[in-house]
Amino acid sequence: MVFSSLLFLYQFFPLVLLLYFVIPSRFRTARNLVLLVFSLLFYGWGEPVAIWLMVGSILLNYAHGWLVQRFCDRGERRRARAVVVSAVVLNLALLGVFKYANFFLGSVYAVLGQEAPLLSIALPIGISFYTFQSLSYAVDIYRGEARSQKNLVAFGMYVTFFPQLIAGPIVTFHSIADQLKGRSESRDQFTRGISRFLQGLGKKVLFANSIGLLWEQISTMDAGTLPALTAWIGIVAFAFQIYFDFSGYSDMAVGMGLMFGFHFPENFDHPYRSRSITEFWRRWHITLSSWFRDYVYIPLGGNRRGLALQLRNIAIVWALTGIWHGASWNFLFWGLYFGALLMLEKLFLLRWLDRLPSFLRHVYALFLILMGWVLFAFDDLSAGLSYLGALFGGGGSLLNSETIYLLLTNLVLLAILSVASFGVPKRLQTAWGALAAKRPLCASALCSVGAAAVLLLSTAYLVDASYNPFLYFRF
Repeated sequence: MVFSSLLFLYQFFPLVLLLYFVIPSRFRTARNLVLLVFSLLFYGWGEPVAIWLMVGSILLNYAHGWLVQRFCDRGERRRARAVVVSAVVLNLALLGVFKYANFFLGSVYAVLGQEAPLLSIALPIGISFYTFQSLSYAVDIYRGEARSQKNLVAFGMYVTFFPQLIAGPIVTFHSIADQLKGRSESRDQFTRGISRFLQGLGKKVLFANSIGLLWEQISTMDAGTLPALTAWIGIVAFAFQIYFDFSGYSDMAVGMGLMFGFHFPENFDHPYRSRSITEFWRRWHITLSSWFRDYVYIPLGGNRRGLALQLRNIAIVWALTGIWHGASWNFLFWGLYFGALLMLEKLFLLRWLDRLPSFLRHVYALFLILMGWVLFAFDDLSAGLSYLGALFGGGGSLLNSETIYLLLTNLVLLAILSVASFGVPKRLQTAWGALAAKRPLCASALCSVGAAAVLLLSTAYLVDASYNPFLYFRF
């Protein structure tokens, strides 16, 4: 089940809200139990057997957290550390078996020149997200940043909470521990949550799905004869699709969290406004970058042990970041590509970029980001390299009649997405702020009309849509 489906919008989510708020707020465990049960139902909707994997993950990490806390309270840090290592190994083993076993087998047998006997294992949706959340639990307790959660229902709800279960943002345990035990819901917060949810729904359904059709059309063309301008239109379309798809899901997650009294971290901050790759990764998938910084980069030594080891740590983090996204060589190379760029910027490129006009720095960043999306978009490396060649004239022509048709029929959409991805211009923000201050009722009415229009248009799209992909299903 995905957020951008009529089943979720008009049956599942309203039922969860109803049952949750029927229970008085003083019965916090009962409310958490409602969220836990429906989160498990949400997760196992398409693959019921996956529920048992999730339940096993909950029990495994709950027990490890209890042991870490027990040993820490006794001052037995060595035993506590051993339990943390056990939690890390077992969680990564589950992730390795379900996500990477076939990739490893396929790679080994390819080297041997034999056909790989692949395992019949279905990839559990969102396993990378909830594994990272679970990993943070024992580590946070060991570091003293949080105490173990004694209430199994509350902990299970933390691991499985459906708004951010399958597409993030990644929520570390210490950042949400207090909210599991006590949180407050309010009308104002609920209203803001609805607004944020509908904003994300519009991004996903109206923007990402619409531009995704253009990318799907271009990506299936023969790269050997693809005009250069058509190839550029295609990769720009993919860049918009993945941004509005992923940030739309994050907005919906943040919005639903607010409705239930949770405050999730932001995951995107207009990344295409970046003027360097370093800045891009401070704005794109913020919670993933923060997780790798806190749980991998800093424990490896960060930047405290000299430049050589710092560069090594960056390379490790970005190799892991790449392979986290998918069990395929293109994701590993995608991560290493950005890792190399970040190292080059740290060594000297940022100093050079600071001397350039802002516009040229934007061009530099967007060009390299788009090159990275080519690696990301094609699981088949040869297909990705062919498409990369088409961008620079490998198809043998600059444009053709189909290029002009695609550009003209999608020009308005591309313009809207450009403005939306770069953020609302400051003049419009100032004008809206003035209207909200002078005529709050009018501003509120406009917001309500806009939200209703987004819901109506999204519903109309979903009624007839056969194209409603979920790009991050494999992560």
